[in-house]
Amino acid sequence: MNTARNTSLRVGTYANTGYGPQFAVLEVGLPDQVAVVEPDHAFWALVQRDALPEALAGPLGTRFTEQAAGFQQEMETLRFGLKPSAVYFNPTERCNFNCSYCYLPEDMRRSGKTMSTEELTSHLERLLAYFRAVLPAGAKPQLIFHGSEPMLARAAMFAGIAQFHQEFQFGVQTNASLLDDEAIAFLTDLQVGIGISLDGPSADVADGARKTWQGTGAFAQVTGVLRKLVDYPAFNVITTVTSMNVESLSAMVDFYHEHGVRVVMLNPVRCTRPGGLQIKPDNRALSDCFTRALDRTRELYAQTGQKLVVANFANILAGIVGPTGRRLMCDISPCGGGRCFFAVSAHGDVFPCSEFIGFPESRGGNLVRDALPAILQSQPFREVTTRRAEDIQPCARCAIRHFCGAPCPAEIKAVSGTLQAPSPYCEFYEEQVRYAFRVIAQGAEEAYLWDGWEDDTEPSFSWV
Repeated sequence: MNTARNTSLRVGTYANTGYGPQFAVLEVGLPDQVAVVEPDHAFWALVQRDALPEALAGPLGTRFTEQAAGFQQEMETLRFGLKPSAVYFNPTERCNFNCSYCYLPEDMRRSGKTMSTEELTSHLERLLAYFRAVLPAGAKPQLIFHGSEPMLARAAMFAGIAQFHQEFQFGVQTNASLLDDEAIAFLTDLQVGIGISLDGPSADVADGARKTWQGTGAFAQVTGVLRKLVDYPAFNVITTVTSMNVESLSAMVDFYHEHGVRVVMLNPVRCTRPGGLQIKPDNRALSDCFTRALDRTRELYAQTGQKLVVANFANILAGIVGPTGRRLMCDISPCGGGRCFFAVSAHGDVFPCSEFIGFPESRGGNLVRDALPAILQSQPFREVTTRRAEDIQPCARCAIRHFCGAPCPAEIKAVSGTLQAPSPYCEFYEEQVRYAFRVIAQGAEEAYLWDGWEDDTEPSFSWV
């Protein structure tokens, strides 16, 4: 029996009755094993099917209860005890692309505001003062220049990076069409993280939803940038998965592996705007194609020793192995928006997350006019930072609610008209968790997680 988050209780206490723990039995697609989950504490165990009655009759409950208080404190800290340490910073509303699924309104991207150098650097000064007051001495906050397309504010952005590169850990998320050799040299010399977007292994797939205002794609330019950056340690690629490219995910894995890419995100398209909703992949098709792509990464790792980490899945896997090992904060409730990170628009307005920038009512305040601590306690922020899966149906009775988190609140608001609803990708997240349990049962975590994950993650399971 492989038990995670081992704990204890009075010997002889039964599960699911009286004061005993409430365990749910979860089918994970294994012929000889099931997962047993205590949802409130994210405790789990993999149990042989023929040993399930014996496990529920005492030993599992005993192990759980011994350390339940510690598990509860760990989850409380992870969910409610963290302070923001990162910012998604939009230096411009404008974009040279008109992607079908963009989460920002078209009028913003076509003719919106771009920060001046003076505006951008003054905002960075304000942010730095806040982080110095709340983070431990010596800690570097993260600041990701995000979009629309941040390279359209190149002069201001580069001036800010040059001035503050000792104080912030900077990153740039870009469509890569404007990354010339001079820009690449500047960013890599200052160890700025670079993320680019690519949606397919060929131009006909990649350029389907990612197009300029003139209707052309940039596959050749983006792949040229990819080749130049592939050996840069702080480089990653995002693929937005839609109905237009979902069948190409395994081919995408082959493409990335062939080009030496080490970290990718295969992100299902956000349905925050109608364009994204229209090309949302079917959950069953997405689950099947996504898991086949994960299978392919493992096959290639076994054949070559070269690992391709699919970061959004790796985060779920790490979050099951040990909750504090996750690096992203989307698949837990409350999500990281407003409590681990926040977003700043080109107007200096502050939102819980970039996904909310298209919702004016989600603005918590403005960096120039309002104090940041007050913004973080504003009603728009509290609506996100207090959103709990336990308050949502059917999430409240879901055994894997702390491995999923019912994301993304902005997407859910757009689709359902309220934050208190499940994800439109509910079935897809279920299948990811089941796949993760199968990986753990096979002892194959190393094939899917980033190098050094054991050092980042406090193990919460053992073989019994």
